[in-house]
Amino acid sequence: MAVMKQTAHRNNRYTQQTETSPSLTGAPSHPDDEWHSIDWRKVHQNVRRLQVRIVKATQAGRWGKVKALQRLLTRSFSAKALAVKRVTENRGKRTPGVDGQTWSTPTSKTKAIKSLRQSGYRAQPLKRVYIPKTNGKKRPLGIPTMKDRAMQALYLLALDPIAETLADPNSYGFRLNRAPADAIEQCFRCFHSKDRAQWILEADIHSCFDNISHTWLEQNIPIEQTILRQWLKAGYLEKQALHATVAGTPQGGIISPVLMNMALNGLEVTLSKRYPKNLRHGWEAKVNIIRFADDFVISGSSKEILENEVLPLVRGFLRQRGLTLSETKTHITHISEGFDFLGQNIRKYDNGRLFIKPSKKSQKAFLNKVRTIINNNKQATAGNLIMQLNPVIRGWAYYHRHVVSKKTFDWIDTQIFHALWRWALRRHNKRSRRKIRKKYFKTDGNRHWVFFGEITGKGGKPRQIRLFYAAKLPIKRHKKVTGESNPYDPSWETYFEKRLAEKMENDLEGKSRLLYLWQEQNGTCPICQQKITKQTGWNLHHIVWRVHGGSDALENCILLHPNCHRQVHNRGLKVEKSRP
Repeated sequence: MAVMKQTAHRNNRYTQQTETSPSLTGAPSHPDDEWHSIDWRKVHQNVRRLQVRIVKATQAGRWGKVKALQRLLTRSFSAKALAVKRVTENRGKRTPGVDGQTWSTPTSKTKAIKSLRQSGYRAQPLKRVYIPKTNGKKRPLGIPTMKDRAMQALYLLALDPIAETLADPNSYGFRLNRAPADAIEQCFRCFHSKDRAQWILEADIHSCFDNISHTWLEQNIPIEQTILRQWLKAGYLEKQALHATVAGTPQGGIISPVLMNMALNGLEVTLSKRYPKNLRHGWEAKVNIIRFADDFVISGSSKEILENEVLPLVRGFLRQRGLTLSETKTHITHISEGFDFLGQNIRKYDNGRLFIKPSKKSQKAFLNKVRTIINNNKQATAGNLIMQLNPVIRGWAYYHRHVVSKKTFDWIDTQIFHALWRWALRRHNKRSRRKIRKKYFKTDGNRHWVFFGEITGKGGKPRQIRLFYAAKLPIKRHKKVTGESNPYDPSWETYFEKRLAEKMENDLEGKSRLLYLWQEQNGTCPICQQKITKQTGWNLHHIVWRVHGGSDALENCILLHPNCHRQVHNRGLKVEKSRP
């Protein structure tokens, strides 16, 4: 049989060699082979092409064409395959719904694609669980079945391009290529100079997900009403009793965040119509909104404007959607007093300078988490303890690295040191402090008390590991995303590629080998030709397998998506770096 070569990247840097061409509709003799034979490159291309057409039709206001394109997409094999792929690779892939099923094998995934039919579809009730909140209360979470999750993921492929096209410019939660850091940077722009607004309306919607009006969603969300109604009216099971749902969209549903965002979209437009920037009264009011999911802040030039004009306007907007503001979490504050938003404290001090720092609440919650890990590992080795602490410390520090947090990082490191010192003293209460220090702490550069331990490395050899210190992380100013940018619009593709490159350089900071490979591949998986990101994850593939004598040299390594990596090994594909 002839060997087929597929170009695996637009710059011709990589080639994929296979004995047979991957097929989207073929029927191999075994279901496992059928899943692994899917041509994910073509799948992504088919879905992307239809999503681009949906964006253009939405921009032109051709809603009849939008509906036709959505119908075409949600009934295509490519979209169904991507929907199953998403729900079997995300964090909840091992959590079953009320039917107890998970799709963990290629056979079950293949059958799942064929089961995603609109005709005769009936959504099953949600499994109700509760997760703890920071205030000690519990948040209700509804877990759909795998099939319902896949159906939601399928329709999300057709709905999200519309949501992004119609979204408010300063909405940042649950959206592609947007993050809390974008919202915080917008806060800085709104308050940093002397001529900016001095008053802030801090607002939080009371149980937003649970109270959105079903009638409003059915009348305003551009999706097949029979399918949407299935999810909204599915009910939930708690203690083996079925409860009806008369309002809200379940937290835990894949499509729920987009439904919530679409319900709140238009709030910024409503405010801008009341206070247009091109008119004197609008410019003087200095009304701006920054929203992240159901949390938002609104600026104003005076307390009276926010209290007597803006607040009633917001309440009226929310009332139409069945929503109300939380009275305990809604405040009007002067910028000199400061306010907390997304884990940061934003305040203008007496010298007129605005500083954004990690909030006291965020610091306390983080240290409580660190101390809990340390207290729960009294008998663990230092190496194992460090392996648990480092991801937590690194994640918190990276989240706060874009604001004024250097002194906070120093203080946090000091508190963690004291907790670790108590941990070491407790383990060796009969040893001298000098011996304890020598056993657990070393000098690293200018730092003399570096907590370290040993873990088992490659080949069973012990490897030394050090605690991650937040203060060693350099502060970097975040570059805010452009409000009008749309990840589904081809005209913004180059813009998002540049942002992704900058983000991956930050994410892979200190991991020179991975960064080199990512840059060498132009950030693209050579199998499916989709971008490799922190969200998609990656596996390090050895061109010549190590069991066949392949080395760990960079020339023998390529980054692949986890699913693409499994496909390569299952089908025995050979991925090569092409020569220039």
